[in-house]
Amino acid sequence: MQTAKEHIDRGQQMTLDLTSWGRLGEAMADYQGNDVFVFGGIPGERVVAEVVRVRRNHVAARILEVLEPSPHRVTPPCGYFGDCTGCQWQHLDYQEQLSAKRDKVVDALARVGGFDAPNVCPVIPSERQYGYRNHARFTVGQAGGRDGARNDVKNGGPGGERGSLGGFLGFVNRETRQFVAIDECQIMHDQINLRLSQLQGNCDETTQLSIRAGTETQDFLVQPQLFHPDIPIPTGQKSYADSVGGKQFRVSSPSFFQVNIEQAAAALDAVRRCLDLQPDDVLLDAYTGVGTFAVLLAPYVKKVLAVEESSAAVADAKDNASGVENLEFILGRTEEVLYRLEEKPSALVLDPPRSGCKPEALASLIDLGIPKVAYVSCDAETLARDLKVLCQGGYRLNQVVPIDMFPQTHHVECVAALSYERPAIADNGTEIKQLVLASASPRRKELLEGLGLRFQVEPANIEEAVLEGESAQETVSRLSQEKAAAVASTLDSGLVIGADSLVVLNGQPIGKPVDEEDARRMLRSLRGTSHQVTTGITVIDAGSGRSLTANMTSDVNLRLISDEAIEASIASGTPMDKAGAYAVQDTVLRPAASWDGCYSNIVGLPMCKLLEFLEELGYGQPADRKRAAEYCRGNCPNLSLPIGDQGDAQGDVPGDAQGGLPGNVQGDVPGDVQ
Repeated sequence: MQTAKEHIDRGQQMTLDLTSWGRLGEAMADYQGNDVFVFGGIPGERVVAEVVRVRRNHVAARILEVLEPSPHRVTPPCGYFGDCTGCQWQHLDYQEQLSAKRDKVVDALARVGGFDAPNVCPVIPSERQYGYRNHARFTVGQAGGRDGARNDVKNGGPGGERGSLGGFLGFVNRETRQFVAIDECQIMHDQINLRLSQLQGNCDETTQLSIRAGTETQDFLVQPQLFHPDIPIPTGQKSYADSVGGKQFRVSSPSFFQVNIEQAAAALDAVRRCLDLQPDDVLLDAYTGVGTFAVLLAPYVKKVLAVEESSAAVADAKDNASGVENLEFILGRTEEVLYRLEEKPSALVLDPPRSGCKPEALASLIDLGIPKVAYVSCDAETLARDLKVLCQGGYRLNQVVPIDMFPQTHHVECVAALSYERPAIADNGTEIKQLVLASASPRRKELLEGLGLRFQVEPANIEEAVLEGESAQETVSRLSQEKAAAVASTLDSGLVIGADSLVVLNGQPIGKPVDEEDARRMLRSLRGTSHQVTTGITVIDAGSGRSLTANMTSDVNLRLISDEAIEASIASGTPMDKAGAYAVQDTVLRPAASWDGCYSNIVGLPMCKLLEFLEELGYGQPADRKRAAEYCRGNCPNLSLPIGDQGDAQGDVPGDAQGGLPGNVQGDVPGDVQ
């Protein structure tokens, strides 16, 4: 039988053990079956709290006394903290704020989105923890407030010079609804507080007022227009100028613009990394606003299509895009424009309002199947809700990058990276299986791209060690299997490629140098020698569990590299992440005199063996087999690929023409164990 909840009254005091964070940044506790949300508390604390509001499903309270404080508690620097609820976490040390925000994102993704152990990165901290906001929305009220609100505005209060007058700027407590007049806000930029001081006490013509100020431009706007004779600054501006990443933007009064300029630049960097933008990409910027992402990402892609429903924002965006030739603006609602796009994008920036995307927009995105998506959101729960829909429709959530756009509050900005994974169908009607490279090696990635294969990169984090009594061939085969298996275990379907390479001299494997002296020793011992590069390759079908593994060995003859060339190479830093301290394709050091065997095997991924495995496991996407043959080179012993006229494709390197791959695709390093 369920126990009835105890009746609770406003003003009642209670001793509470705080257990967790609430959705709006309060600390939660249970009191006689009631959920109590305590502003200013920290989970793990024991406190005495006073009830400030009783709602149907929960109780709101404020702290009177902290009996057992958290080690993360700090003294809030703002005298309005608690009376004003705009900042929820000034009492929490900054590192713990970051930790709590990451936990909040993980919780929302699991609870709302159903994601099991999502890949959520550490929160990117804000350089400014105070004084960062460029936009304030004030309520206008009396300095004395309502129902006993604060009356400590400078020169104000009951009996003071301005105490009974209206026209004061401040904020309203979320629970008590009391008005709190303020002289300055700690999280606002100096330009905002300057305008606040010039307006304070003279704004009784309106009930709400907005101030926006450029943190670098010194430009500002105040809306609405005011006519009080004591106001010394102009008001009613239609727009103002602000900047992100060194680029100035015009922002109209009704248009959205990020409130933390430095962190807006961090979000831009996160989006660019998540999308891995390429020069031939067509980027769709949905909900473009004043064009921040569209303008700043345009130099990295072939074309940008920017969609926005606000005509004022589009006017700003066109002005901000002056001189950007590869940018096209489309006025309309995202959910409507997506249905009639004539050109399919290859990448998408999705930055909707706090409420998230409309169901029609999500349905259109699923139909379009845009390969790369970066979803930017300031609300973890609506983000999780929309990600769930997208992932049920064929997308995969790769990672979420939280960004602390709003220090001292519970809010957190996120950039979620998704890739489209709906099974594709080849011309012959067979399914093209998802292809995953279990390696962070950029050279292996370039080799696969050169074959025209569609794939994604999921590096395997395993311990890479040579076991006692193990030959080099056994080591690379085992490690390639372990890498592929580690990634395949996280997938329900698809083919996973694992690879590992070693340099071998006189039967002894050579790894990466631990320092410059070790690199020097390696290069001196290898110069003028004939040694081997052995690569293991594994392809696993994650759906069936079927696995194919092989290893290949090629001979490399190093030229007599001078001490001067060795020192120059070490000074460049090139050898430090390479087994044997050299790369066969290094056009500066030019280490190889000749080689014998499969060249792409020396690079780190034998193309001939890879295509053989993919065909055996039923991979449906056609590959550029002639290009694969060019990578392997004419004297590859396993080469059975049609390459036409091979001409003079030999293992010997003529003169200075050594190491480069066809089409300027750079080779991998021997012993690349990423």
